[in-house]
Amino acid sequence: MTGNAAEKLFEGRVPIRSAHSQFYFAKHKLIQHLLHQLKYKGNREIGIYLGNMMGQALLKSNRFANPDALIPLPLHADKEFKRGYNQSLLICKGMAKAMQVPVITTAVKRERITETQTKKHRMERWQNVEDSFVLQDTTEIKNKHLLLVDDVVTTGATLEACSSALLRLPGVSISIATLAIANK
Repeated sequence: MTGNAAEKLFEGRVPIRSAHSQFYFAKHKLIQHLLHQLKYKGNREIGIYLGNMMGQALLKSNRFANPDALIPLPLHADKEFKRGYNQSLLICKGMAKAMQVPVITTAVKRERITETQTKKHRMERWQNVEDSFVLQDTTEIKNKHLLLVDDVVTTGATLEACSSALLRLPGVSISIATLAIANK
């Protein structure tokens, strides 16, 4: 690992191959506006566009040139229904176009609805998402290198919980990619 900010966030918490965040999240900056449009204003095209951009960057890095599949971080079904889509899936669709890698949405499910993480501290976030993810149809991910994708990583608790669920399957390895990482 290179020890970038995203990788340092997961160091000693969950065994990952690599991690990448395309941007640093900062309040009142363009990336905050774009992510707000994606998550709360229904602007799906932004997710696909930014995903394509990130996929191209990952291909150039050579560290992410060989995932077997992209896994969008699942939303709970109620939350996805309310929003109308999963923003991580939109990002994956853009990445898949750039990277020529399939997107798998059936392997892991967010079984437990959780409170919003935005106002929680690190330990509260981890407790909030602990045991939220369960494996479902794992036939397509056995013995695969999976690239788990989300929009923003703050403490990493949600991505850690999902990675831990996926890593219960023998032969699976995980890398993580997010559009943004929150500044500390």
